[in-house]
Amino acid sequence: MSNGRGFDADVLIAGGGLVGQTLALALDQAGLSVLVIDASKPSDTLAPAFDGRAFAIAFASYRMWRALGLGDDLDQVAQPIEQIMVTDGRLGAGARKGGASLLHLHFDRAELHDHEGPLGLMLEARHVRMALDNAVKARPSIKMIQPMSVSAIERDPAGVTATLADGKKYRAPLLVGADGRRSFVRPALGIRTIGWDYPVTAIVATIQHEKPHDAVAHEFFLPNGPFAILPLKGERSNIVWAEPRAAADALLKMPEEDFLAELRLRFGDFLGALKLEGPRFGYPLSLQLAERMIDQRVALAGDSAHGIHPLAGQGLNLGLKDCAALAECVADGVGLGLDAGDVSILERYQRWRRFDNVTMALGMEFFDKLFSNDIAPLRAVRGLGLAAVNAVGPARRFFMKYAGGGAGDLPKLLRGESLAA
Repeated sequence: MSNGRGFDADVLIAGGGLVGQTLALALDQAGLSVLVIDASKPSDTLAPAFDGRAFAIAFASYRMWRALGLGDDLDQVAQPIEQIMVTDGRLGAGARKGGASLLHLHFDRAELHDHEGPLGLMLEARHVRMALDNAVKARPSIKMIQPMSVSAIERDPAGVTATLADGKKYRAPLLVGADGRRSFVRPALGIRTIGWDYPVTAIVATIQHEKPHDAVAHEFFLPNGPFAILPLKGERSNIVWAEPRAAADALLKMPEEDFLAELRLRFGDFLGALKLEGPRFGYPLSLQLAERMIDQRVALAGDSAHGIHPLAGQGLNLGLKDCAALAECVADGVGLGLDAGDVSILERYQRWRRFDNVTMALGMEFFDKLFSNDIAPLRAVRGLGLAAVNAVGPARRFFMKYAGGGAGDLPKLLRGESLAA
């Protein structure tokens, strides 16, 4: 890139979270210089009890992190998911025996080829943030400015200029908005969103349990919403528990013993005695889709472009797919002599990612509406549907491959390949 035109970097990224830093590493691998502007304080985001989340990472997404050099940090803390048990049930029913009801869906890694990897990997957010932070600090072509936010954006045919809250200006051929659902970049460009709030809050917490989880992830569809038990390293699991707002607020505030008593009604006894590890967190749920992912010399990635229901844990994986696709589009375009913000690069990126993002968002909306109720006819239909898919081997394997991120037109990084020339 010719910085003779007054560019401070090849790409500016607004937002230095998991998506922003992953994109920075991908672009760096492709030989581009990157400047990341992030509003958060590292001392906050790297704290062990910052948000309590853990992520179900598709194997394809994990391959990308490995290709970007994060394997040494993540391999030792990642918990492979060997089986997934999906059960439709009522309070206290399926959970008590670990989801072994007659109408269930069972995914088993043993049905896949070895090269396809586990069904997914569970990673605590704090470990991912630390690994990304270490990797970014080790790359001299990536500059992080934090805590700092973008306050204005100006564009012209040759580039884009971001003015920061402290008044400093930085210029590049391309600006990427990876600044989350409450993005500054998206509305600053006049990009509208469609979506709605769900009347539920997701309760997130880490639980210690007496018996081993055997690398099995459980998803129980209860009338109030999904309840997931996701295996972590050791005899620990992360729970994601959706409840109506008022009920969730009460659960978040009640004494630990009372909370555990409520939890046992859903958890059952198949993992033995339970203990809360760390604080509880509540996340109000909503659907939000940007009407487009690109504008003149600007692209959106991650939650700034799409925020979906956490059902099946695909939100971060969609953002990581954005990173892989955008980095490859930019790398290919620059290799042809274009600048990073050329309209043909951005249009290719939007074609590649828009359909998948919208399809996944609407799919999660459909499944939430289908399963989060106690209507008898729907219970019968969905139970038979789960049993039918479970009985057909090719259907099971298709869904396993899709959940692992191995289906469709995958960018190089998601195949585990480097973008380095």
